[in-house]
Amino acid sequence: MPKNPNLALLSPDHISGVIEMALSDHTTFADIQAEYGINDSEVKTLMRRALKGSRYKAWRKRVRSFGDRREVYK
Repeated sequence: MPKNPNLALLSPDHISGVIEMALSDHTTFADIQAEYGINDSEVKTLMRRALKGSRYKAWRKRVRSFGDRREVYK
């Protein structure tokens, strides 16, 4: 059984949409979950697989800095 069954059910178009939303500074994890049904840890797993290591680390750093400035964010 796959470790993240929700991710296994996503089509390539949906995966692309999740990545686009996750890279946006204006989209929260809650927005992604509402549209695609995957939680924040699954989004992070998807991003880790899709991005190069340095780009993933830069994305997480940016997401964390937004989270520090906003109560409800990524």
